[in-house]
Amino acid sequence: MSFTRVRALILVGFLAVAAIVVVVLAVARDSQGGVVAGPGCPAGAPVASLRLPDGPPQVTVKVFNGTATQGLGAGVSGAFADRRFRVEKPAVSKKRFGDVAELRYGPEAVGAAQLVQAYFLGKATRAYDPGRKGAVVDVVVGAAYQRLGTFTEVNQSLGFLGEAKLPPGACAATA
Repeated sequence: MSFTRVRALILVGFLAVAAIVVVVLAVARDSQGGVVAGPGCPAGAPVASLRLPDGPPQVTVKVFNGTATQGLGAGVSGAFADRRFRVEKPAVSKKRFGDVAELRYGPEAVGAAQLVQAYFLGKATRAYDPGRKGAVVDVVVGAAYQRLGTFTEVNQSLGFLGEAKLPPGACAATA
């Protein structure tokens, strides 16, 4: 082996060791702990999680039947459960709803509501409540509801909807 090859191997070995040391130090000294409000956020403003969940198992929905059709809420809950969502016991809405669906959510569920809206192919209306606690998305199913989207339709709808938008008066979570 020539001196040039030995020198090259020593240099590559040194660079590899230096890269490993830098990565270990960066990971060990990482101070980005929990969810905090971004810079410039006014005191008392709700911190909204815009992060889209990795999949349905990370989202909890509660379905309300907003129609006179008996069992519609339970049927939609079953459809969400089939798609691996965490589903709470369905209920009946006090008010009748004529559109496809209404999504009700708080600051902790902004990204989750974006995913749920994709299952309605973007046709669901959204009702953001800044004072609401928890990451559950309430779905009020209306008279115009027909079905949830297929896997391909949901992916296309997510592409069309884009990233979750920051609700008015909220600050983006940085985590």
